[in-house]
Amino acid sequence: MQLNGQVVELAQWFKAARSVVVLTGAGMSAESGIPTFRDAQNGLWSRFDPEDLATARAYQDDKALVWGWYVWRMATVRAAQPHAGHLVLAELGTIKPGLSIITQNVDDLHERAGSNDVVHLHGSLFASRCFACGRPHEEVHIPPDAAEKPSLHLMPPCCSHCGGYVRPGVVWFGERLPQLAWRKAERLVAGCDLLVAIGTSGLVFPAASRAGCGRSSVRAKLRGSG
Repeated sequence: MQLNGQVVELAQWFKAARSVVVLTGAGMSAESGIPTFRDAQNGLWSRFDPEDLATARAYQDDKALVWGWYVWRMATVRAAQPHAGHLVLAELGTIKPGLSIITQNVDDLHERAGSNDVVHLHGSLFASRCFACGRPHEEVHIPPDAAEKPSLHLMPPCCSHCGGYVRPGVVWFGERLPQLAWRKAERLVAGCDLLVAIGTSGLVFPAASRAGCGRSSVRAKLRGSG
């Protein structure tokens, strides 16, 4: 009964809100079978060393190892499907035009579910770019069996503009968040009436009456995760 009451209360807030922001974290993608980073037993960082895979120095030291690991992750994401939560958010976006999604996840499950204009705070696995000049790289070859090979060694493609090597489009440890995405997220949170956190350790509350808390909650969770 308590859960039903909370759902009814959230529905009332949602109906009354003019602008809704949904913040999603790793738990959202985990429901689709994508490993989280920090789960004690099955998290990526319990099996792999981020210093070897999620820093610019690691990429410079062993491009084939780092790029191969990210191709494995791309293949894992491509094999996953959006779950009911992704689909509901996409549908709500058609009902409530003022709904925006800010995600800490680097997969494309929100987009594949039908959500538009998703703000990716940690970048995207599928937005590869040149390590040297920063230009986007459109085509990434994913071998058919890549999802079965987390230790895949594969040299990255070269940039068609400058010839430099292409890197994953995610935020590595030690890097700044994408500033356009960060500023947009701040603007959306500051102006929303309702902030809903899903799959992360946030709270659900009316942001209009606790705007300061809303902004600090988002800032506390914005960390490069690789």
